[in-house]
Amino acid sequence: MPSESPACETVELQIRRQDGPTTKPYWQTFVCPVRPGANVVSLLMDLREHCVTQDGTRVDPVAFEHNCMEEVCGACAMLINGSPRPACSALIAELEAPIRLEPLPKFPVVRDLMVDRAALFAHLKRVKAWIKLDGPWDVHERAPRVSPKEWQANYLYSRCMSCGCCMAACPQFGPQFGSQFGPEASFVGPAPLAQVRLMNAHPTGRYDKAERLHAIMADGGLSDCGNAQNCVRVCPKAIPLTTAIGELGRETTLQAFKDLFGPH
Repeated sequence: MPSESPACETVELQIRRQDGPTTKPYWQTFVCPVRPGANVVSLLMDLREHCVTQDGTRVDPVAFEHNCMEEVCGACAMLINGSPRPACSALIAELEAPIRLEPLPKFPVVRDLMVDRAALFAHLKRVKAWIKLDGPWDVHERAPRVSPKEWQANYLYSRCMSCGCCMAACPQFGPQFGSQFGPEASFVGPAPLAQVRLMNAHPTGRYDKAERLHAIMADGGLSDCGNAQNCVRVCPKAIPLTTAIGELGRETTLQAFKDLFGPH
């Protein structure tokens, strides 16, 4: 007589849903079968095929973002059991059930678990988090030399994938902290600050160092950090964000002295 096949494991999934940016959120509960090695993204992908709530009601598939499935792009970041983290690296077997999924806080909800990270990218532009190629320096024939020690330190910050987890956990970042100078002058957040540290350490990026430092010395910059250190606790790439903020504190102080006593 053939042996009975083992029962399929299931998990209860509680999802905070929202039909649009201006509608009220609501909760739905699902009971989903779990494949071996499944993560939150794969569970949501399976749920799209048979999106039926725990009480048997068929509903629209849950909207969410994902791309790389390798914790590189940052698109799938959401609140999982109350903690901001990428969904692709959140293994079901390691999560406490029931699993609660919510959109990443501090960012406007587009639909369900999808959020608009425009504020993060706007702040990256605000601090000029890029390297200019055009200038009086030679970048065409060979790359600038960087010592192994500098490379090792800079690499830690280059791993940022703009997922927004650090911003979601930061108590000083969010639409509720409007500035008297408008939303474009609100706190830039830990991710853009770390990118200032990275770009200023680049052999070519250092030519715009003063401009970046002036950007974070303005309203909504470095002085708005409350040193809660939530950012470094939730960063999925273990980026030393508070170390960067400390280094930038010294750099901005030196820049202030240069502005005060330097040549005019």
